[in-house]
Amino acid sequence: MMSKQIAFVTGAGRGIGRQIALTLAAKDMVVAVSDLNIGNAEETVSLINESGGKAISVYCDVTQLASVEEAVQAATSQLGSIDILINNAGWDKVEPFLKSEPDTWDRIININLMGQIHTCKAILPLMIEQGYGKIVNIASDSGRVGSSGEAVYSAAKGGVIAFTKTLAREMARHKINVNCVSPGPADTPLFKEIGEYNAGIAEALIKAIPFRRLAQPEDIANAVAFLASEEANYITGQTLSVNGGLQMV
Repeated sequence: MMSKQIAFVTGAGRGIGRQIALTLAAKDMVVAVSDLNIGNAEETVSLINESGGKAISVYCDVTQLASVEEAVQAATSQLGSIDILINNAGWDKVEPFLKSEPDTWDRIININLMGQIHTCKAILPLMIEQGYGKIVNIASDSGRVGSSGEAVYSAAKGGVIAFTKTLAREMARHKINVNCVSPGPADTPLFKEIGEYNAGIAEALIKAIPFRRLAQPEDIANAVAFLASEEANYITGQTLSVNGGLQMV
C-alpha cells in the first residue's frame, strides 16, 4: 500500500485555499497548510482534523524566498516529503490602473507571481529527487482575457500562466506535471472585500455568468483536486478555467 501523498498548499488559511486543503484532505492526502496568518492556518488544520484528516500548519510569506524555504523545511521535517504543490496565495486591489501606485504594483506582483516562483524554486528539487510531483498554480481568467480595474493583477496572473507552461516543458522529463486552474469571479472573503469597493460589481458579474452565480470555493477546489490526482497523469502545461462560462477561451 502506497503511503499517503503530501500536499503543500499556500494561502490555505481561508477562502479558496482553505477549501482546497479540505478537499485534498478528504481525498486522503496529508496537507501542509501554509499561510501568512498562522491563526487562520491553524483553523484550517482543526477543520481537517475534525473531519478525520491529517494536516499541519506552517507559517509562510510567499513574497520572501527565505520564508518559503523555512516553511518547506518545516513541512518536510514533519511529513517527510512534498508530492503536490498548490500555489494558491494571492491578493488584489481593484482600481483603475492610472490611480494605482507602485507600492500596490509591487505587492500584487510579489504575492501573485513571485510567490509562485519562490515555492517552485524551493520544492521542485525535492520532486525531481523523488521522480514524481504535481504542481497546480492558481491563475485567473483576468490573466487570459484581462479585467478592468485589475491591470497589474492580470499581468501577474498572465505571468503565472506562462511560467506554468515553461515549467511543464522543463519538468516533464522528471515525471512532474505542472498545470493551472484559472478561476473566474468566486464567492470568497477577498471578493467580498473587493465588492465593498464597488457594491454593484458582484450583481453585474452574476448577470454576465451563464450559470448565474459566482464560483463557490468547492468549484475551484474540485478542479485543483483533479489536476493533483493520478487521473491527470497525462495532463501538463494546461490552463483550466473554472468560471461558469463567463469566458470561453
